[in-house]
Amino acid sequence: MMNELTHFDEKGNARMVDVSEKNETKRVALARGAIRVSKEIMNRVKEGSIEKGDVLGVARVAGIMGSKATSTLIPMCHPLMINGVNVDFEIDEKNSEIVIYGEVKTTGKTGVEMEALTAVSTAALTIYDMCKAVDKSMVITGIHLVSKKGGKSGDFYFNEGGSN
Repeated sequence: MMNELTHFDEKGNARMVDVSEKNETKRVALARGAIRVSKEIMNRVKEGSIEKGDVLGVARVAGIMGSKATSTLIPMCHPLMINGVNVDFEIDEKNSEIVIYGEVKTTGKTGVEMEALTAVSTAALTIYDMCKAVDKSMVITGIHLVSKKGGKSGDFYFNEGGSN
């Protein structure tokens, strides 16, 4: 765990971290989240009968677009040249959830964790938007970083038990 907050200078002012001296490395981040929906929404998403269209197809594109817009949404994020983004879904009927995975890749001086988290968040919000006419009681939950590879701080893997 890092002991210092890198987005603050010695006076406590917010700053963007200077990465100019860092080496470019291959970086990959995977994030996960879910949206809990009613049985009616679950059935209609699977059938493709939501009036606004292909919910998961639109959410996939939104997640990709969201990952690319991360630096415009999160003030201290660096604009990155993203090499690849995958947004995938699992239908979990038992828990009435649509599970969302966002994986982002780059070769650069800083990681893509925020881009992966933004991809998942944007996809979840898009599902909510497209289905809210049916039922507004959906719950977006559990958005977190699953893993990250590359960079100076090394690899990270989420540990359900707490400490990594």
